[in-house]
Amino acid sequence: MATGTASRMFGQTRLLAGLAAVLAAFAPALALADMLPVPAATIRPGDVITESMLTERAFPPGYTARFATVEDARQVIGKSARRVLLPGNPIPYNAVSEPEIVKRGVAARLVFEAEGLVITALATPLQSAGAGEFIRVRNVDSGLIVSGIVQPDGSIRVGMP
Repeated sequence: MATGTASRMFGQTRLLAGLAAVLAAFAPALALADMLPVPAATIRPGDVITESMLTERAFPPGYTARFATVEDARQVIGKSARRVLLPGNPIPYNAVSEPEIVKRGVAARLVFEAEGLVITALATPLQSAGAGEFIRVRNVDSGLIVSGIVQPDGSIRVGMP
């Protein structure tokens, strides 16, 4: 009976030594892993991403180069999700954009400015957009469709730059 106990202890020692060897072999790989920001919970389209919505997870080295994913949380904080972002999955660059300042169907100010002359009108955007995006809007007074660039203050600038 004492021999059986010694044999079991020897087997357990060999098992623990084997596990330690496996962990030692994988430790460098874990240390070299890329730590990437991932959603902590589901992020819906249109949600503005905050720091509390993100956590970090290890991915194989070079993952960002192969799959064009965000490397640093600062790249997405304050941006808007364009599609559903699932918890634990890396965030592709094309899945986020600047937050929408102008909403489709919600009246916005149309501004034309040239040589000191400023003309403003009310317009209805035909699409939602963020600052710096080129969009089409319908002039409320004339019904004409014009194109312009969304400004950071939410107005739409038309005419010559």
